Amino acid sequence: MFICAVNVIFLVCFCSLHQTFGQDCPSRNEIQGSLRQVQKLLSAHEASYMQSLRNLKKKISALQSSAGKQTSKTINSTCPKLDALINGRKLGKSHLVGHEVYFLCDPGYELVGSETRVCQETLTWSGQQPICQDINECASSPCLNAGTCVDEVNQFSCVCAKGWTGATCQSPVPTFLITITNTSATAAAAAATTFPAATTGPFVRPSRCTTVQGTTHCTCEPGYTISGRDSYTCADIDECELFHNGQAGRLCLHACVNTPGGYRCSCPAGYDVTRDGRSCKDIDECATRQNNCSKDQMCINTFGGFQCVRVDCPKIRNATYVKTSPMRCERNPCPVENKACSQTPNSFSYHYMAVVSNLSAPRVMFRVSALRQIGDTLRFSLLGGKQARRHFTVQRSDRLTGQLMLVTPVQGPATVEAEVEMSELERRVQVGRYITKVTLFVSQYDF
Repeated sequence: MFICAVNVIFLVCFCSLHQTFGQDCPSRNEIQGSLRQVQKLLSAHEASYMQSLRNLKKKISALQSSAGKQTSKTINSTCPKLDALINGRKLGKSHLVGHEVYFLCDPGYELVGSETRVCQETLTWSGQQPICQDINECASSPCLNAGTCVDEVNQFSCVCAKGWTGATCQSPVPTFLITITNTSATAAAAAATTFPAATTGPFVRPSRCTTVQGTTHCTCEPGYTISGRDSYTCADIDECELFHNGQAGRLCLHACVNTPGGYRCSCPAGYDVTRDGRSCKDIDECATRQNNCSKDQMCINTFGGFQCVRVDCPKIRNATYVKTSPMRCERNPCPVENKACSQTPNSFSYHYMAVVSNLSAPRVMFRVSALRQIGDTLRFSLLGGKQARRHFTVQRSDRLTGQLMLVTPVQGPATVEAEVEMSELERRVQVGRYITKVTLFVSQYDF
């Protein structure tokens, strides 16, 4: 269209120049008609150009609006707050995309559901909300001799049938009877209903005797027996010695203390006696605030005590780390030209576990999983010195999960550490490293 207009203008100019030479040119009316036609074409071209410009402006405005919404979404990209566990607790406060929270149950409860949940890019949490379910201590039928088991929180108690006693109804109720046959009527008449004891004290009681037709019957209070030296004196029974290794095991799981007419069980420091009076339960110093941890420390309850831990991000050359949750440090973005930084671990996670002494093995202690695999290969390996390799190994449980296995029992008290490295490779080239540090606080006792 622009070329046609140029041709018409050239023709007008050419004819004006050549009129002197008498050349034949189009008439004035024909030239004016051509110019009007060119003017129409230019007007149509201008209208089309303006419409295209308006459309372009609309597209730019739409892109700017979309970019603003995307920025707002990125700023507010957090998952909804998770409910707290009943009879348990939640570790991790960050709800940003890619962050994890962990769930633990109180002693006496077991976790049903996901151990960890991750905030996904869809702003929803992975897995299902777990619950802490009471462990049924009566499942193993611990009560003997027709006793009835009553399940309680982190313990059980036995209601014994008639004639049986003990924490698990393992001991018959002692009944002591002595019969004295008197051939003399005078002696029978002289027999009193109750004979005084020769010696008195907390471990000695008088017996109760009755005489019927010349036969004397003497009995003692529960927990006492007729003394071998004096038929009318009752001596305390040392249940701790008598039932030390009974059919159902020891009377007390830790220490037995003999008392007048009975016994009691005692526990080491950091433990309380359970309702059944036989077992020991751990005191949670962290929950009851019986600890001296500072504000910048985290209290970790252990069996028989507690530990104050402080998680500090590691200081590694060529890289810097920042805390993204109480138990996790992530690497700041690396400069493009800094290849040494890209080879350092992407993150460090810290986990603390309390276990009893001589825990049976082999046993899975911890699992490490990849949220989404970036490369084409995922590898798991165990880091650390001789102590870690003596007690642990790392195995793959599925394509995206590795597990830390306890292979040798640990004698407490002790603190054992292990590091699990998860590496992502793309065509045998490392594209990511993630370190998980697991610390086991092993108690002194195995109950």
